[in-house]
Amino acid sequence: MMIDPKASLLLLIDFQARLMPAIHDGAQAVKNATWLATAAQMLNVPVLLTEQNPKGLGTTVPEIPADHATLFVKTSFGACAQPGFLNHVPPDAQIIVGGCETHVCVLQTVLGLIGAGRRVFVVSDAAGSRTPDNKAAALARMARHGAEIVTTEMVLFEWLVSADHPQFRQIAALIK
Repeated sequence: MMIDPKASLLLLIDFQARLMPAIHDGAQAVKNATWLATAAQMLNVPVLLTEQNPKGLGTTVPEIPADHATLFVKTSFGACAQPGFLNHVPPDAQIIVGGCETHVCVLQTVLGLIGAGRRVFVVSDAAGSRTPDNKAAALARMARHGAEIVTTEMVLFEWLVSADHPQFRQIAALIK
């Protein structure tokens, strides 16, 4: 039941420049997604970024390190509805998901992943919507359908397992 970095895939959905100013507590969601992406890079966890219609919503915010990530551009709200998306998601991966908006693109992607038999962990503090009510409803719905709701620190410390991990100090420094 623990999140294993060797089995993980970090999926960050639509953290796009023109969308983020409208997101309630968007700066905190970006900060948490950045910590996750940075730690993933240190631990060799693959990162998959999606962008919804980047011509309209802009590209991924510059705070999130994208140099080691795979980018998937989509027009479907749920990434699984986009041809070829599931080819980027190994069937046995633990998919760690953050993104915007929680009640639209994140929800539809997570439900699609669960429907495709994938194990999904939604990082509640690395997800956002324009209103807190929409985010809360989406998190509850995803949990009812089998997604595990976690936080950034839960993921980071499960990836580390122990303070003896060689990356412990670097990753712990991210959240201080």
